[in-house]
Amino acid sequence: MAEVKEFTLPDLGEGLTEAEVVRWLVEVGEVVAVDQPVVEVETAKAMVEVPCPYGGVVTARYGAEGEELAVGAPLLTVAVGADASAPAAAEGSGSGGADGVVAEADGADAAEDGGAGETSGAVLVGYGTGAPPARRRRVRPTPVPAAAAGQVNGVASGYGRHAVTPEVPVRAEAAEPVPGPVPVISPLVRRLARQNGVELRTLTGSGPDGLILRADVERAIGAAGAAAAAEPSAAVASAPAADAGEVRIPLRGVRGVVADKMSRSRREIPEATCWVDVDATELLAARRAMNAAGGPDAPKISLLALLARICTAALARYPELNARVDTEAREIVRLERVHVGFAAQTDRGLVVPVVRDAHARSAESLSEELGRLTGAARDGSLTPGELTGSTFTLNNYGVFGVDGSTPIINHPEAAMLGVGRIVPKPWVYEGELAVRQVTQLSLTFDHRVCDGGVAGGFLRYVADCVEQPAVLLRGL
Repeated sequence: MAEVKEFTLPDLGEGLTEAEVVRWLVEVGEVVAVDQPVVEVETAKAMVEVPCPYGGVVTARYGAEGEELAVGAPLLTVAVGADASAPAAAEGSGSGGADGVVAEADGADAAEDGGAGETSGAVLVGYGTGAPPARRRRVRPTPVPAAAAGQVNGVASGYGRHAVTPEVPVRAEAAEPVPGPVPVISPLVRRLARQNGVELRTLTGSGPDGLILRADVERAIGAAGAAAAAEPSAAVASAPAADAGEVRIPLRGVRGVVADKMSRSRREIPEATCWVDVDATELLAARRAMNAAGGPDAPKISLLALLARICTAALARYPELNARVDTEAREIVRLERVHVGFAAQTDRGLVVPVVRDAHARSAESLSEELGRLTGAARDGSLTPGELTGSTFTLNNYGVFGVDGSTPIINHPEAAMLGVGRIVPKPWVYEGELAVRQVTQLSLTFDHRVCDGGVAGGFLRYVADCVEQPAVLLRGL
């Protein structure tokens, strides 16, 4: 007899709690192999293809393309076992059916040993191989009046937009007392509670064996709304009136992550900014000479790569800025390795790809890696690992045609260097007025890790290297 297993959205790492369904790669009734990608999702950091740890027939899909799902929410169900290879096994299967299938409690035990079907040998975050099964509820069929056929808790028991509705409703046995799984079957109930801030563990279910129904959540929402309405009218009057012409844009995905991170940076980091105008004429000349020496077929060295190389040399002299603050331990943590992040504007928003071990790279290697990461950022193929772990950030906002800025530090780093546009300006050069290529450098730093002397020394060294690239030779 085939067993239907539920595959939930796994923990994709890096603290991500939700993902948006971009494209389904399988259809209901299709046979899938172990570790075959079944859906493409977009997190706040990258596009990811999610492989299924089970082999069998897809019996239901949950979530339409463009819909956001929380980690642990059902993605699909797969019929595995002796009859799983037959497409007919998909008929009559949803979140539960007449065959007494097993529904995973809260999506926690998505992989288990010794099942009837084939399971994954790979390890997803949150889906270990060979772990003992967690507690689960066994779903059993129970007779109900014909008028209620195909309904559980007033909701079709195939509870996804693409789910296949079973012919016979199901009833869950009593969930174990707290601590234990929350007695909820329907993801719609979970989503309704999550969207309205209702804590399910505080509710007493009115369904069989304490099962929490949609009506229970709606009553809790109504009670919360009545309490809010009972507040003084002055509080209501203080809320801005809705404008019929306003447009509301959800802070989610990349934009939501940027908002949270920048807000946290402003709250936690006492930052200060210093800046200086520099003559970049010699640096541009040095870049032209390097590219000419490499020949027409050699990869070109970018200006950003030269600036990154200068920054790594400056951090070697001023390691106080390659650090972070452990607020709980009240300690400054200095880091030996330099991972340079650089701000990149994309169609999905601002992202910060990271060049690993930038201190050990040449200008040519830095240029090559910066180019690769920039291309990956534009097409949305950066992995979460390529977007995290930076220790210092370089922000070239000059590409937007602006001269200066006071950048917000990329938490939890201690400093960021901003570079404005390079434009011809009158400049005193060797005692005479001349037209030179001038830019402005600004350093925003965490005042907890150093004082103005260190920050000023770092910025002055960077400026000297920009004005006279030969200064770098002393440290090579």
